[in-house]
Amino acid sequence: MKILVSGSLSYDRIMDFPGYFKDHILPEKIHILNVSFCAETLRESFGGTAGNIAYNLGLLGERPVIISQAGPDFFKYNDWFIKNGLYNLSVKIYKNQPTALCYIITDRNDNQITGFFPGAMKYPAVLDLKKIKGAKIAIVAPGNTVDMIRLPRLYKKLKIPYIFDFGQQITILSINDLKEAILGARAVVGNDYEISLMLKKTGFSKKRLFRNIDLIVTTLGPRGSIFETKKKRIKIPPAKPKNESDPTGAGDAFRAGLIKGLILGLPLDKIGKLASVVSVYTVEKYGTQTHHFSWPSIRKRYYQNYKEKL
Repeated sequence: MKILVSGSLSYDRIMDFPGYFKDHILPEKIHILNVSFCAETLRESFGGTAGNIAYNLGLLGERPVIISQAGPDFFKYNDWFIKNGLYNLSVKIYKNQPTALCYIITDRNDNQITGFFPGAMKYPAVLDLKKIKGAKIAIVAPGNTVDMIRLPRLYKKLKIPYIFDFGQQITILSINDLKEAILGARAVVGNDYEISLMLKKTGFSKKRLFRNIDLIVTTLGPRGSIFETKKKRIKIPPAKPKNESDPTGAGDAFRAGLIKGLILGLPLDKIGKLASVVSVYTVEKYGTQTHHFSWPSIRKRYYQNYKEKL
């Protein structure tokens, strides 16, 4: 089943700060903020929204088409994809810019400060209609804003159901572009802050959204998630990780589980629980694509958390 995944590809440099940001930021001096956090650990890993979602879909047995852009240094990332069975790429290489770079520092409360250099992501991806046509589902994840505007239009034209995940790009997308991309999506996904900001920015109520979309998914971090349709609202309890090494990439893993659940045709509560179980694997490992799982392990963890079979 063809799955289209658009968004960013980046090299992530993840650092851990052994303290708390709140202890070093003075609210009354925020207008002259000048702080430095000495990291305890540093690790470079493969990342980006499209890369992370595709990696987890690969672990779930899928071979998605990745629509993105990268620089001439992408060869390391491409080798990693091939090693993990992800061959079906649609990545435009821009020779004059490096692959995007993301610097993330995380404190002991899992708060994060991120510095992002877009590099090749400043340019739109090149769309290959032969690879896009016939897809059963797509996700538009945070990435190049031109792609985030034109891909929903294309998917609606080709009648490809898509999930719209605006994420941190909500501040860049215009109100009209945001409205156009959301309306007609099969599902909209974001954390509780992003969903609230989207409703405020567009002026839409959830009742209004459900005239044009089927599902709103709100992630709540360690508190689980909420799946809402026109007729029901389901609170999904979180799956519990064995440890909390690094939360980076958990949201992208969750989205891979969401996609897999949708294409399997599972009930909404099982989709949410599957997505939660998939997300905890990356929390347990330092980095975004350093974890591994199999279907037997997914089923086992699913039962351990929810006392029911998947």
